[in-house]
Amino acid sequence: MKRLLLIPALLAVTTLGACTNMNTTQQRTLSGGAIGAGTGAVVGAMTGGCVSCGAVVGGAVGAAGGYVYDQMNK
Repeated sequence: MKRLLLIPALLAVTTLGACTNMNTTQQRTLSGGAIGAGTGAVVGAMTGGCVSCGAVVGGAVGAAGGYVYDQMNK
């Protein structure tokens, strides 16, 4: 049982370690994409549509929004 918990923990640490030393544009694009993907998945589930399609579209729109926000606030 402990080995099964070790794999997700290592994956989380590896993924979060890749986010170090990012500039503000990269941070805002990434966070916009993550928020958009989560929102798109929830909206897709609530409307009875395709959850993964909502996550992809929401992630793309969120990433674009994060990038545009960063460029306008420089």
